[in-house]
Amino acid sequence: MTPPPDVPDERVRAEQVRAEQIRTERVRAERALCGLVNGLAQRIGDHLREHAAGLGLTAAQATALRELHGPLTMRELAGRMSCEPSNATFVVDRLERQGLVERRPHPTDRRARQLVLTPAGTGLRERLLALLAADSPLAGLGPEQRMALQELLEQALARP
Repeated sequence: MTPPPDVPDERVRAEQVRAEQIRTERVRAERALCGLVNGLAQRIGDHLREHAAGLGLTAAQATALRELHGPLTMRELAGRMSCEPSNATFVVDRLERQGLVERRPHPTDRRARQLVLTPAGTGLRERLLALLAADSPLAGLGPEQRMALQELLEQALARP
């Protein structure tokens, strides 16, 4: 006995409905995850701005100090700050006027200059890092959770 002609159509329709439900759930999950990542980024930014202001710095200056843990070119610093080199130059100019950063000749590229913290810059950076770590938005995570979060974020960012 052959099934009625509408049975395959019902199966196809059920598969289509299920596929649509899966797509809808993926979109909802993606939106929720993006909201959480954005919320965390906002909290981290607020946290940085609050402590930067307490040290007489702008958020951009605090970000530059945080990222200057060794000699860097302006382009390298700009990449770490997620900004254009011209913006990083503006920030570094102000840090240099404050005696926190020096520009030195690059050891292997005579066209480039390296940015290096002065002793005052190193001291201020250490104070900033201590303040940022003390009550970080990530403070509620244990070391293993932080490592897992870092690995997941690196994986997500590595995708083209």
